[in-house]
Amino acid sequence: MVPRSIGRIIAEVEGTIEVVPDVPQAFAELLAREAPQSVALSGGDTARRCYELLATTNVDWSSVDVFFGDERWVPVDGPGSNEGMARIAFVDQVAPRAVHSMRHAGDGPTAAADAYDTLVRDSRPIDLIHLGLGSDGHTASLFPRAPSLEEADWFVVAAGDTMHPHPRVTFTFPAIARARLVVFTVAGAEKSEAFARVKRGDPVPAARVRAERIVWLVDDSAAATA
Repeated sequence: MVPRSIGRIIAEVEGTIEVVPDVPQAFAELLAREAPQSVALSGGDTARRCYELLATTNVDWSSVDVFFGDERWVPVDGPGSNEGMARIAFVDQVAPRAVHSMRHAGDGPTAAADAYDTLVRDSRPIDLIHLGLGSDGHTASLFPRAPSLEEADWFVVAAGDTMHPHPRVTFTFPAIARARLVVFTVAGAEKSEAFARVKRGDPVPAARVRAERIVWLVDDSAAATA
């Protein structure tokens, strides 16, 4: 197992916030330590860099179920797909026990959301949900002012707005709250203002996440103004 990154704890705001020198490396090390039996994956450049390390991380992937926390309604083999990115980065190299596709769960976003809701509801709570942080404070596909932010019953819903391309399917706050561990990865100066808003307790979507445990892995650039 790779050694744990050296970081510093700077706060406890709905979870532990740890500033680390290398967010992807810290994420890979954390995942190896936690040894989850199920994970829900995210999207974006930071997620991709995290996932590229997982093919060589000491994890028994044959005992892990892979879910997705959100997905754009685009072909999996085309640009913009969270599943497609994750498959290229590591999933197709490690042969998990199961890969539960959001994009292929139904004929359209609403049908896929309904089917994925049933899947998540009928499964054991996911051990580790990976989330990112958008510059507007969104996480998964839970966008500011979206009706999905107030969803109290459904675990998975169709989503999207005019500010973000493509219809989406996304976990809701109730689905995320079932997780044993939620891990946010936040890297780069372009995320510093969004992270500062989370630290201040501004009503951005990411600040509303609750779960049994929450860990924020943040690099120095993202933490600079927090």
